[in-house]
Amino acid sequence: QELKAAGAEDIIVICGGVIPQQDYDFLYKSGVKAIFGPGTNIPKAAQDILQILRDRKA
Repeated sequence: QELKAAGAEDIIVICGGVIPQQDYDFLYKSGVKAIFGPGTNIPKAAQDILQILRDRKA
């Protein structure tokens, strides 16, 4: 909401770290495009982020 208010809706928000599973739904509904927790496979995360960027450009 703050990004929208600041006219910065073009910023993609990606979260990482120790985030409780029960918070994921709220974060996604708030506009977060991806969440990467501990133990994330780095190459897979990179692919996911690249796909988010490709989708955004399309």
